[in-house]
Amino acid sequence: MVGTVSSLGRRATRINHAVSEPFWVQFILITIALVFLALFLVMPLVAVFKEAFSKGIEVYFASLSEPDAWHAVKLTLLAAAISVPLNVIFGVSAAWAITKFRFHGKHALITLIDLPFAVSPVVAGLIYVLLFGAQGWFGPWLADHDLKIIFAVPGIVLATIFVTFPFVARELIPLMEEQGTSYEEASLTLGAGGWQTFWRVTVPSIKWGLLYGIILCNARAMGEFGAVSVVSGHIRGQTNTLPLHIEILYNEYQFAASFAAASILAGLALVTLVVKSFLEWQHTRDRERAARAALQEI
Repeated sequence: MVGTVSSLGRRATRINHAVSEPFWVQFILITIALVFLALFLVMPLVAVFKEAFSKGIEVYFASLSEPDAWHAVKLTLLAAAISVPLNVIFGVSAAWAITKFRFHGKHALITLIDLPFAVSPVVAGLIYVLLFGAQGWFGPWLADHDLKIIFAVPGIVLATIFVTFPFVARELIPLMEEQGTSYEEASLTLGAGGWQTFWRVTVPSIKWGLLYGIILCNARAMGEFGAVSVVSGHIRGQTNTLPLHIEILYNEYQFAASFAAASILAGLALVTLVVKSFLEWQHTRDRERAARAALQEI
């Protein structure tokens, strides 16, 4: 046992020496990273909040209290509230099917999951216009039944779902592939049912990846512009999400109001980063606890 521990210690020492770099190399790399973050992350955020409050706090809150601004915020939250749970269901189901079963068309399914990453959001919006627009494939049928998808809330939700559905699945697939099926098989062997295995074995093992995927999906849903812009029609007070509302205000030279609305999205982005960092810290802490427990057993 002592020999094993000392061997592990020597191996760790060799690894540390192998991956260590001279101080000047570390300093240059860290400096490049910090300068890049300052130029492309910190300074834009500071500029947004500076311009938002450039005409005073009264103008800031007056801009956010306008009916059109409130409607844009509510529509953005509604689109996210519908698309994120649906994408969670799809992502978990797709990851489960891909990692736990063998079937024909698995690689095709993986390729289709990655489709929104390869297709421009504007093209995705045009696809929905071709399908559900007045002159689209289903346009006449929708008109006969007095149903409206394009230039209405359903079209915005559909476009948001399309651009966000890979995030949960793409977080879970590598994680579940790494874990394998041994725990589920053991649970089924001991007499647990399918749902019991899923809720008591699978979900606890993927919870951090699932939460991380939900955060990314929600952030993209609230900030989506291209696909939503095509299908919304830019109707004030009806189909404008927050990003579209910001664009309209900026094009009308209402800079203080546009940056005030943009500060909401910037604030949501900062909250997303904080939550993401917290989850990563919590995950790391849980892994360290598990590692310490394993060492104590040895």
